[in-house]
Amino acid sequence: MRGTALVYSSHNRSPYLHDNFIVQRALQGWGNKRILFLPMSETPQRGSELERQEFAWGNFRWFFDQYRRYGLESFPFYWTSNLKRSDLDAFWRLLWDSEVVILGGGHSLTGMKRYKELGWRYDGEWGKFGRILHERRQRGLLTVGFSAGADQLCESLARRTYDEYDGKGFGLVRNTMVTLHHEPERNGDLAYMARRFPDHMVFGLPNDAGINHDFGTLGSGNIWQVYEFVTDNSWDDPSDAFHIKTRFGAKIEHLYNDGRHWGFSGGDLLVRVESPDGSWREAWMRVGGRWLHYWTQQPTWYHSVEEILSKH
Repeated sequence: MRGTALVYSSHNRSPYLHDNFIVQRALQGWGNKRILFLPMSETPQRGSELERQEFAWGNFRWFFDQYRRYGLESFPFYWTSNLKRSDLDAFWRLLWDSEVVILGGGHSLTGMKRYKELGWRYDGEWGKFGRILHERRQRGLLTVGFSAGADQLCESLARRTYDEYDGKGFGLVRNTMVTLHHEPERNGDLAYMARRFPDHMVFGLPNDAGINHDFGTLGSGNIWQVYEFVTDNSWDDPSDAFHIKTRFGAKIEHLYNDGRHWGFSGGDLLVRVESPDGSWREAWMRVGGRWLHYWTQQPTWYHSVEEILSKH
């Protein structure tokens, strides 16, 4: 599946997910083979705006450097309070056409405020960053969210469940909320999120796992979504084994808005179709090669995503 948004949680740069879903996507780019890394959600440390951003980039740089001999370009763009107009002009061009853009970890609200402020600073457009992300999606480019970045790419930030903050994300993963570095003990949080936002799909992403996603509009006018679930146990440093929850069989946790629980494994799919006004919606999931109806969890006669979408 060639998704337009990938949201994930990981302890380090696990090879399966980072190679197959991020690096290879960049190397297959038509216009360029570029990964733009944005650590703008990192908070200041010891009075420095850059220290944690530079550290975050270092955690990715060593992995991407292995692919430079294949033509991969990868570099960061750091937020500072004194970015000039010429800096931002260059930034918007990179954001527009880089084959892959990664929103890094840190604090979700810090990053959201900075991303929005960049558009306001010289152009007076708070939504410019999000608008360009959606234009990227429409052109088939990939935007990745790691940790806080995953929270930001969803329709709603997870904290929207608990406080009065507006809490809207960029919506590249439509009508969806996630928790990061998830463990089953936090499934109660997922259940509460699902009850508060019954139109959203909610997922708990353990280390190392993610969701590859895309959505669009059918000829009928209905809106389709496809979720491809990714689990990765390829990180092989024994000292890190405790942090890699997929090594212990962890699945991607999902709570229905009626309280039922489901766990998705790597390779599973979820297809959602709904009317433009949200008054009607249906969903199906491929689990272990079988297509099940999402709500009844009973087998269906469908055999593929294409077959489902063609009939709705």
